[in-house]
Amino acid sequence: MKRLTAAEIRQMYLDFFVEKGHMIEPSAPLVPIDDDTLLWINSGVATLKKYFDGRVIPANPRITNAQKSIRTNDIENVGFTARHHTFFEMLGNFSIGDYFKKEAVAFAWEFLTSEKWMAIEPEKLYVTIHPEDTEAYDIWVNDIGLTDDRITRIEGNFWDIGEGPSGPNTEIFYDRGEAYGQDDPAEEMYPGGENERYLEIWNLVFSEFNHNPDHTYSPLPKQNIDTGMGLERMASVSQNVRTNFDTDLFLPIIQETERMSGQTYGADKDQDVAFKVIADHIRTVAFAIGDGALPSNEGRGYVLRRLLRRAVRFAQKLNINEPFMYKLVDIVAAIMKAYYPSVEEQKDFIKRVIKSEEDRFHETLEEGLVHFNRLKETADGELKGEDVFKLYDTFGFPVELTEELAEENGLKVDHAGFEKSMEEQRTRARESRQKTQSMQVQNETLSNIKTPSTFVGYDTLETTTEIEDMLVDGVLVDTAESGDVVQFVLRETPFYAVSGGQIADTGLVSHDDFEIAVTEVIKAPNGQNLHTGTVKFGRVHRGATVLANVNPEFRNHIIKNHSATHLMHAALKQVLGTHVNQAGSLVTPERLRFDFSHFGPVTQDELKQVEAIVNQKIWANIQVVIEQMPIAQAKEKGAMALFGEKYGDVVRVVEMSEFSIELCGGVHVRNTSEIGLFKIVSESGTGAGVRRIEAVTGQAAFEFLSNFEEMADQLVATLKVKNAGQLEAKVEELVQTEKQLTKELADTKRELSNLKVGDITALTEDLNGIQALAMEVDAADAKELRDMMDDYKSKLPDTVIFLIAKSDKLSYMATVSKSLTDRVKAGDLIKGVAGVTGGKGGGRPDSAQGGSNDLSKVTEALQFVKEHIKSL
Repeated sequence: MKRLTAAEIRQMYLDFFVEKGHMIEPSAPLVPIDDDTLLWINSGVATLKKYFDGRVIPANPRITNAQKSIRTNDIENVGFTARHHTFFEMLGNFSIGDYFKKEAVAFAWEFLTSEKWMAIEPEKLYVTIHPEDTEAYDIWVNDIGLTDDRITRIEGNFWDIGEGPSGPNTEIFYDRGEAYGQDDPAEEMYPGGENERYLEIWNLVFSEFNHNPDHTYSPLPKQNIDTGMGLERMASVSQNVRTNFDTDLFLPIIQETERMSGQTYGADKDQDVAFKVIADHIRTVAFAIGDGALPSNEGRGYVLRRLLRRAVRFAQKLNINEPFMYKLVDIVAAIMKAYYPSVEEQKDFIKRVIKSEEDRFHETLEEGLVHFNRLKETADGELKGEDVFKLYDTFGFPVELTEELAEENGLKVDHAGFEKSMEEQRTRARESRQKTQSMQVQNETLSNIKTPSTFVGYDTLETTTEIEDMLVDGVLVDTAESGDVVQFVLRETPFYAVSGGQIADTGLVSHDDFEIAVTEVIKAPNGQNLHTGTVKFGRVHRGATVLANVNPEFRNHIIKNHSATHLMHAALKQVLGTHVNQAGSLVTPERLRFDFSHFGPVTQDELKQVEAIVNQKIWANIQVVIEQMPIAQAKEKGAMALFGEKYGDVVRVVEMSEFSIELCGGVHVRNTSEIGLFKIVSESGTGAGVRRIEAVTGQAAFEFLSNFEEMADQLVATLKVKNAGQLEAKVEELVQTEKQLTKELADTKRELSNLKVGDITALTEDLNGIQALAMEVDAADAKELRDMMDDYKSKLPDTVIFLIAKSDKLSYMATVSKSLTDRVKAGDLIKGVAGVTGGKGGGRPDSAQGGSNDLSKVTEALQFVKEHIKSL
């Protein structure tokens, strides 16, 4: 067998399948584009679903790729096993209705055993098959020449993720020799069993059935092949090392961690786990941030935050107690840049995000310790399992750290309860994966429509053409009646199909005998524009010569918004930074919506800058130049590819001077001046590290500003000023007057309350040697309550004070003088009150507050406070 670097294996794999007639599909970003069923791209086939379920027919039915992937269902195993990873590369070859089992098996065997390629000794390879897949068995025996003792039948060899394509699979295992797995009698010592000796290196899925909505199976119209070879595993075999972490994909990261920590990899088992966790997680985080994800408290951002925090926790085993992960980004970039240059290109931004997150987590660890200290005060000899899980899941506390702290404080840990909470989380994750990974069922009728159709809508909104193919209720027909909803393909069409965020054109297809109102246009599997419309009158005939008309007003508004989107994208990069990448787009006649990656809200000042830049470019009368050119030439020109889009060898470049040059298939204005006016109407967050801007142009922008003008005119009349220029001064005057009146009212209320209460020093009680005041007061809201508390604190400096008030809800507050916080903690008082009132609350040892919707619980709250202090 050849000893190869990981980069050599990857390139060799792609070269082999190109030689076998496959086209290379570029590795897609880890953040799925236009696919909200996946949190991450998690396999080589995940980006090819549109080919497998027949929505799109590929230019070449033979495809190969090296796809970066993330799987996070086994995070807790990473570092403790030889091959669990969160980030990995899957090398795949795929056949979309072309070759099937015989060729797929032959390709795999040739690549693995041929002297020209991997040159693995054939006698070291074993395979598994599905028990009922006699065809695969015959191929392995009769074509490849394996004997029966090297073929294992396993019931689980069937690939099925729900509705859509499914089928049996066959796996290839490499025998690492008797030195592996002999020390563990629990290991299942056969290919396909749980053991360290027989290593799975290749999986061939024979996609030959449709899993139907009613859970029956029927033969696929077009059989597919989906195979995968894990690069990390193959590197460990080729480089003859015990684990994936000992390959050239991980060792440079581990060696740099050795240098920073002063510890040695391989010297201590527990420390080795830490080295592996760090090496795995920094690859995942660096690539994910480079592909547009950012740490947050939800979705994929939460996954990144959890991975970073897990690595930081394990780093403490190596005596690394300061931010360090960001320093490893350079190593990751250097290892991977030959095939994945994005980390190298964005490493400064990636490092900045990671450094910020590490700083934040070191602060969070301190918060976790505070939370632990609260838990130990209420623990009755044992920490509850759900509380241990919360420490782990919310604050990033490893169970072993909780155990150490518990032992120091004489507490036990409810391990069973913790495992129950962990299993519930795993179950939720599994159910989520099962729900979100299915493909669509293949539509054979649409896949078989191969009639040529040309889009002419860049140059004209009207053309005479013919109806080539027509469907009603998914069935090909020659005629359609009035009222029918029809789908049809035109020989030439001016109607733009929904793509790249731009919605489809609407309009009419007319004939002397009938008329169809077009309401939707999508891409058919073979690339034609597939129109959907309702027959308004008459009888439609396939082959009829028709006049196709796009609604000109509809298109006119769309092109303004689409071109403005390009200008805004460039302006955002200029104002916020080059890390801004499109994460979604919608272009309609009414507005434009643009989602983009950014690590925080866009300020009002930044929005004004973006708005001003876009309008400057509009008013500069920039000619919009659109050209077709080779993609290499477009990149030399500086064209910006939309994040995650796939492009062919020849691309369409939309250029608005040097300011905005993008690859785009959409329709646009001829000159930026046609946009007229640009106005941002909202900015918000849509999820982890993703912001959304909505804006209007042209007539819609004018109407938006006109509405503001009307509002200003109404305010001028209401506030009785001469003109809009005086509004600001008048409003400021009213605000100051309102503040003064509010203060005077609060002072009056406080005086009345003091008169009503009398001498509060006479109302304090001695509770177990502690001076305390617990009473109900009249306060309209939390602010009034806080003002009263400040007044009482000044009069009772060495006292525990608890105040509760009723308005639309219960508000309560506690303060404890610094001299008493070693005995009484305000936060504990409020948490206890929250418990008896069914509310919420918390705070510091010296000050805390909370509230409840149950107005009937005043007496219980006051009683709890007094009893709690007495019990201390």
